[in-house]
Amino acid sequence: MLPLDKLEHLTRRYGELDDLLCQPKVLADRSQLSKLNKERSDLEPVVREFGRLRELEKRIEEDEAALADPELRELVQEELPGLHKERLELERSLQLLLLPSDPNDKKNTILEIRSGEGGEEAALFAADLFRMYARYAETHGWNIEPLSVSESSTGGYKEVIALVTGKDIYSHLRFEGGVHRVQRVPATETQGRIHTSTATVAVLPEAEDVDVQIDEKDLVISIAASGGPGGQGVNTTNSAVQIQHKPSGLIVKCQDERSQLKNKAKAMKVLKSRLLDIEREKQEAKESAERRGMVGTAERSSKVRTYNYPQNRVSDHRIRLTLNKLDRIVAGDLDELFTALRSHRQAAMLESHGGGPALLYTGEDPDAA
Repeated sequence: MLPLDKLEHLTRRYGELDDLLCQPKVLADRSQLSKLNKERSDLEPVVREFGRLRELEKRIEEDEAALADPELRELVQEELPGLHKERLELERSLQLLLLPSDPNDKKNTILEIRSGEGGEEAALFAADLFRMYARYAETHGWNIEPLSVSESSTGGYKEVIALVTGKDIYSHLRFEGGVHRVQRVPATETQGRIHTSTATVAVLPEAEDVDVQIDEKDLVISIAASGGPGGQGVNTTNSAVQIQHKPSGLIVKCQDERSQLKNKAKAMKVLKSRLLDIEREKQEAKESAERRGMVGTAERSSKVRTYNYPQNRVSDHRIRLTLNKLDRIVAGDLDELFTALRSHRQAAMLESHGGGPALLYTGEDPDAA
């Protein structure tokens, strides 16, 4: 059942905001104006859908009354099923809009990819994953900026950390954290045997200064010569910055820039995001009973997805979804996969908030074992 009292209250508040935003006193206060505009923008989808629902219910009421008219009965009987279906869709849409929003969803994101089991093949797979996300970012008008890159001898990535900036990024990438597995014949394999390798992905909402406070006394900052592949300059400047956060034991290193200041700023950005993620994991642990069945928790040790090249297949094990278009997915065509993961999470949230049973994917998952 929809909380009609709450919807009526939100509609009244929306009208109040319209009046407030026309007042000279508010228009002269940029801070208040921004705050009220944001509140109005957040309420607009709910109020719009609720308005549509009220108009639809009025039509249904009129049609049901018209059933008593012999001349209109047949026409109304044809129309009513479609109206009832539309009402159910609007009610579900409103249920989703009323779910608690995650303040991280609109944030920029720190994306970390590391090679796992499989040696050089795992490093090549990590590079493939980074290119996949980079292509997806490009199609959505996002910017992806490498913060730290450690290459392998064959051109793969032992580790790559990047900042992704744009609109609603975390809400799209939040489900990618975990162990990704690839099954394919490596370029170095002379017998044509299929190998299995892994890479881990971490997705962290970018921390803002108001999210994480760091005491400079808790930091150990050291400077060293940059190392690894990257041309002459990277090995001749003492620009690599390593920051250790003593209370947590976290260590972050950045060496992509020739400037110490730029590397320090990037390293601090990563450190803050990791500390914020630790706090988020603690909060999720407290709510584990409620969230256990949801996609998007911080259980990164679990295998989330398998990329099977011989069969051109991708399987997401959390929602038992298999797509036979691996070639398109690694080229950045991730929308179908992300939509399925987001729908699964919304269904689980609806169930936990009393909105009916979760809608789970039940397709075959050939790599679930």
